[in-house]
Amino acid sequence: MDVRQPSPQMVRRAIVASVIGNAFEWFDFAIYGLFAVVISKLFFPAHSDYSSLLLALATFGVGFAVRPLGGLLLGMYGDRMGRKKALSFTIVLMAVGTGMIGLLPTYASIGIAAPILMVLARLIQGFSAGGEFSGATTMLIEFAPKDRRGFYGSFQMCSQALAFSCGALVAYLLTVNLSPHALESWGWRIPFLFGILVGPVGWLIRSRVDESPEFLAYINEASRNRQKSAKTSFTRLFKDYPREMLATLCIGVVGTVSAYVFIFFMPIFAKKQLGMAAADVNLTTFIGTAVILVFCPLAGYLSDKYGRKNVLLPGIIAYGIVGYFLFHHLVTAPSFAALLTAQMGVSFFMSFFWGPTPVVFTEVFPVGVRSTGAAITYNLAVLLFGGLAPFFNTWLVQATGSNIAPIYYVLISVLIGIAGVLLLPAREGRAKVQAQAV
Repeated sequence: MDVRQPSPQMVRRAIVASVIGNAFEWFDFAIYGLFAVVISKLFFPAHSDYSSLLLALATFGVGFAVRPLGGLLLGMYGDRMGRKKALSFTIVLMAVGTGMIGLLPTYASIGIAAPILMVLARLIQGFSAGGEFSGATTMLIEFAPKDRRGFYGSFQMCSQALAFSCGALVAYLLTVNLSPHALESWGWRIPFLFGILVGPVGWLIRSRVDESPEFLAYINEASRNRQKSAKTSFTRLFKDYPREMLATLCIGVVGTVSAYVFIFFMPIFAKKQLGMAAADVNLTTFIGTAVILVFCPLAGYLSDKYGRKNVLLPGIIAYGIVGYFLFHHLVTAPSFAALLTAQMGVSFFMSFFWGPTPVVFTEVFPVGVRSTGAAITYNLAVLLFGGLAPFFNTWLVQATGSNIAPIYYVLISVLIGIAGVLLLPAREGRAKVQAQAV
């Protein structure tokens, strides 16, 4: 396949469209978790704060229930119609769901309709997020030079870290500058209303990017061979790439658990279970996600130079060991310093398997099924282990009476992630993709 290289200007546009657009999407998706405690009081009143929080976290998990469906449909759409069209659609859809949350009347105003509409908004957000990872990652990889795909792909995770970091910073600023009453009455809505801008701004950014040359070459060849069909793309994954799907699913598990335990659950846990100040918790979350933002590109670069497995495996193992000891220390002697150390230490090692993950998820599949394959395995991992992690771990702490219980959930995901790395084909997808390029 003769793939014409895009101009440097178009490569820069593709990076901006993927990274900034993706950051907008994940900012919208993340702020629900950061304001879950406030939302639980306003939309899910119950006989206790604990019950209200569980309901709010269950609604957080509802957004993940439709992510595999969104990933499958939007991934197939991206494999048939192009990465650009799929990404433009996902970002508008996310803006709709986020705007709904920011504008919704509370339970006190409209009764049971409030939580029902909140669930609907989360479903819209989840459907959109389902197609975002695979679409943005595929665009980055297909515009990247072949010897720098790990580095370029790491920008996907940088954009997620940027979104989480910005979300935590906004939560911190609102918490320290508003009274508890003001925060609960109107302050929490500000980031959701800001998220409405994601639609037009994100669409404008992504509409200015060309389709990737690799995808266009595939479409031209597939049209001549009459092989372009959604059914063929979907069935080929399970028939021809079962090992690749299982490997990426397992790697996705450790990645998604790390995000939804340490970035989403940890702030809730520290506030509700350890009694720490909300401002301190939001500040440490901001710093921790900033660490990921800094070190993900290094991990991606190292994976280009030394191989995906040689970066992923030690990163996952070190993360599990360090995470256990730092979490145990935090629970034993909770303090701002202990929480900051835990967030920074865990985030550092998270970077070394976050960084190479996007390229691993895409390069193991050929162009014709790349977006669909990455979408299915990534979103299944998030559905099974990520979305309900805050809910499950909150329940687990209450049921066992042990604050240390969540770290065992993390360690299980570490073992699954190690198995996934070991299952990766020896060629790590590069030779296979090139050999099967259309």
